[in-house]
Amino acid sequence: MTQLFPRVAPTHRGYDTEQVDEFFARARKAYEATDDGAADIDAHAVRSAAFDLVRRGYRASSVDAALDRLEAAFVSAERAEFIADNGQGAWLSGVVERATVLYERLTRPAGSRFAPPERGRGYDAAAVDALLDRLVAYFDDGTPLTAAEVRAATFGSAPRPRAYAEGPVDAYLDRVVDVLLAVE
Repeated sequence: MTQLFPRVAPTHRGYDTEQVDEFFARARKAYEATDDGAADIDAHAVRSAAFDLVRRGYRASSVDAALDRLEAAFVSAERAEFIADNGQGAWLSGVVERATVLYERLTRPAGSRFAPPERGRGYDAAAVDALLDRLVAYFDDGTPLTAAEVRAATFGSAPRPRAYAEGPVDAYLDRVVDVLLAVE
């Protein structure tokens, strides 16, 4: 069998090749499924896919890029099916509703958009707020922002007084990606 992705050097760790191969085989089967009962993988499952790190595994950046493309393909297919069944207006209404829920958090003052971690360190609040300010510009002014840019965002670590708890930020950004993919 041919390798789906390049491997890391023998002394490095990459994604478990068997897990990745099995996931992509299931994803292909789900994507090509013609009946609703056959699809056990969707865009959300692709976004939340995780693989063990092993020696001589697949290069994570290559697999992650493929997962991003696969998620976009699932969203596109889901959008096309939804529009065929319910119409473009219903799709856009759902996207607007999700975006409105996201926007409420953006109206909070910088430094107060998320709770701090219970203890220790978290994401640097200023870095998170900078990305959220770009999201405000996207919503208010149409300034370009893509799901890929949000996915690629990284935040430094900061002590509790200047940090946001990581879990809520990650969950929020997942919903942002969902909305951006819905309109890309």
